[in-house]
Amino acid sequence: MSINDNIFVVIMASAIFYGTPLVFASLGEVLAERSGVLNLGVEGMMLLGAVAAAWVSTNVGGPAIVVLPLAILAAMVAAGLGASIHAFLTITLRVNQIISGLALTIFAGAAGLSSYLAGIWHLGQTPVANQFLRLDVFGLADAPIVGPILFHQTLLTYFSWILVIAASLYLFKTRMGLHLRAVGESPQTADSVGIPVARYRYGHVILGGSFAGIAGACFSLMIVPTWVDGMTAGQGWIALALVIFGFWRPDLMLVGAYLFGALSSLSLTLQARGFHISTAFLAALPYVMTIVVLVIASNASSRRQLGAPAALGKPYEREER
Repeated sequence: MSINDNIFVVIMASAIFYGTPLVFASLGEVLAERSGVLNLGVEGMMLLGAVAAAWVSTNVGGPAIVVLPLAILAAMVAAGLGASIHAFLTITLRVNQIISGLALTIFAGAAGLSSYLAGIWHLGQTPVANQFLRLDVFGLADAPIVGPILFHQTLLTYFSWILVIAASLYLFKTRMGLHLRAVGESPQTADSVGIPVARYRYGHVILGGSFAGIAGACFSLMIVPTWVDGMTAGQGWIALALVIFGFWRPDLMLVGAYLFGALSSLSLTLQARGFHISTAFLAALPYVMTIVVLVIASNASSRRQLGAPAALGKPYEREER
């Protein structure tokens, strides 16, 4: 048996593969939360992105090198539109952010708009025509240990790594990132020094929604790859927990995403190896861990100790001058 068939190598490679959509979704959410806006509509936005990407991949003709970027763009636009609704409700109308986010997930979720669109577009009857396949990067896919883990992933995985680096540099090494963090910590103070609070919040909530759309496209173009109602299976809620798990830092969220990815793939991996462990128990592990993380961060003092933005979830009304 090859060393690359070792169960550790298989689990590590699967962790990255299945953790990729969580990287995109949690990156989008951290941008929104750093601006002070909590978006519980991640699951719904992921499904909007998944259905839009599946439609483009199935119905737009041309080579994959052209169709797949268009599918990703469609996923970003569809999810971004959903996020813009949340932004308008919470930033302009100052609706409760939890209620707005939950409404977005219900509206766009497994029994909502995404399933309706899939039905009228007749998606899910066959696999999508174009999908992201694993690459053999530099011909190193068969290299011992690191080959399957690092050099035999899809283009979306490598793109997610670039985004993690870019987001980290943006948040902690640029003036705009500093302004964004100031808006999330104290919008009143930020406003007093001329930082446009509403503009920062709108921009990052919509951009975060677009990233959630890419996360949804990972399912319909890479993991499944076809349309299945509710195909994200609660991954949006895991992404919300990952933001807390990673202390609102993109680099730590990447580690958390792959940990959850390993838990998500554990059932299939162990069954293939003949381990007789309850599949229900293994499938529940990521969600049990999600609940634990959310319970730990359920009160304000815990969130502050973990590094949550001080103004997270609080609407801002500019005072008249």
